[in-house]
Amino acid sequence: MSSFPLSSHFQVENAQQLIALYKELLQMPIESKTQLQTFLTHSSDLESAISEDMAWRYIRMTCDTSNEEFNKAYTQFVTEIQPEIAPFDNQINEKIAAIPHINEWMLEPENEILLRSIQASIDIYREENIPLQAELATLAQEYGTIQGSLMVNLDGQEFTMQQASNFLLSTDRIKRETTWKAMQQLRMEQVPELEELMNKMVQIRHQVACNAGFKNYRDYMFKAMCRFDYSVQDCFDFHNSVEKHFVPIQKKLMQQRKEQMQLPSLMPWDTAVHPQGLAPLKPFENAQDLTQNTIAAFNELDPYFAQCIQTMESKNLLDLESRKGKAPGGYNYPLARTNMPFIFMNATGNLRDLETMVHEGGHAIHSFLMAPLALNAYKNTPSEVAELASMSMELLSMKGWHNFFADSNDLKRAQHEQLEGIAGTLCWIAQVDAFQHWMYQNPTHTAQERRKQWQQLNVRFGTGLVDYTDYPQAIDYSWHKQLHIFEVPFYYIEYGFAQLGALGVWTNFEKNGQVAIEQYKNALKLGYTRPIPQIYQEAGTQFEFSHSYMQSLASMLSQHLF
Repeated sequence: MSSFPLSSHFQVENAQQLIALYKELLQMPIESKTQLQTFLTHSSDLESAISEDMAWRYIRMTCDTSNEEFNKAYTQFVTEIQPEIAPFDNQINEKIAAIPHINEWMLEPENEILLRSIQASIDIYREENIPLQAELATLAQEYGTIQGSLMVNLDGQEFTMQQASNFLLSTDRIKRETTWKAMQQLRMEQVPELEELMNKMVQIRHQVACNAGFKNYRDYMFKAMCRFDYSVQDCFDFHNSVEKHFVPIQKKLMQQRKEQMQLPSLMPWDTAVHPQGLAPLKPFENAQDLTQNTIAAFNELDPYFAQCIQTMESKNLLDLESRKGKAPGGYNYPLARTNMPFIFMNATGNLRDLETMVHEGGHAIHSFLMAPLALNAYKNTPSEVAELASMSMELLSMKGWHNFFADSNDLKRAQHEQLEGIAGTLCWIAQVDAFQHWMYQNPTHTAQERRKQWQQLNVRFGTGLVDYTDYPQAIDYSWHKQLHIFEVPFYYIEYGFAQLGALGVWTNFEKNGQVAIEQYKNALKLGYTRPIPQIYQEAGTQFEFSHSYMQSLASMLSQHLF
């Protein structure tokens, strides 16, 4: 009797249980297109069940990094279950790729994407990398635990790093300085541990690449991340275009700030406060307020968007507020079997939290729109597409931000600050991506060489207008706060590509209103069933990094800012 389709109550227990199911799949005959479709459906069912089990282990662990049971459950998956089933994932891929009539039976465009992804997985698979990947996952977990444990002591009270950062928005300059120095001291205390952690990661990742026949980990990851639609040179073109067209915008913004604040020099604690001495914006009071205002803002774009967040709220799929022991950052985690996502973030009541919520909300809506797709593989969108959904929502949702700000001046200020952040974001993304290219092209580098390279990149992509003379280490190790470098290497430039795409989506919306929203929705419904440039085109934007195109976007942004 077949175990497929899996029961709706199916739960992952251990590796042996999953191996038995994989073996059952591998014994299924595939001698017709109908049998192939059945095989793909059952294989997708198992993949979805495993994915969702992993999702919940990760979610619980990040929601409470101090919980030993949650940490143990996650560690069990990455060290005991994942290594045992990885060879069977590869065997499934090989079984599909070896079918004599595979190209005739899978002529649809979505299957062209699927087949090239399967072949890429086969090409990079090496059994000797399984324990190395498990070790890397454990090291990434260690980074999250270190960051989640950081508590800033201010006037006898403890605050998470996210909570403390709110004081950097204060109009009291002494308070900002005290807070920044306390946070910086805490970060400096972690430097030796994080530097050693990165040393280990670079070496293990390089070994993974060599085992798979690649010259370096950068080239390995381009294949592993299925970057079929752009090249390494496109990344370098992006870096150069950002340096030429967006760094000047950021410098102009910082020069304006310096003049408005009437300071001889900007200090690190002067970069977040409003330059004209206005109190920080407070768009919401608590998680409930944030949720309800987001629902109202989304409803003005499309009632379906609001329904998605309402559904998540009713299913307890939101964990929004910052607290001790919670991992840093924010994410939207798709639950592959139930076809609903989970949003995790560290809200403390500031504008950045609003931006994070609508960003992750865009990811969530993407998950809901992809739900009808037949196979889980069709929903495994590349980051360039996933981030287009989220970063476009940051800009589109501004139409409804009056739900957060009753005062029209506060609303205009919030929208302007959102746009101000784009230039700085693109500069930081280019710097982080260029840094990672260098790190993995030079895997034998020392910690000192790594520090010097980051310093050089900071000159290239920074403004030079903030005075770090007495705090050089704040610059030298500022990359430590970017979790992607530790946890998901090379997953960051996608934000830059998507930010450019999002500017195109927003421009389309400004011109065409609801027509643009429908284009956006239709693009998200595609999941990963079309090449990236085609999905961008469907969304009413472009997937391009040329000087001329990026100059036009920079010009458009400048018109809104200055």
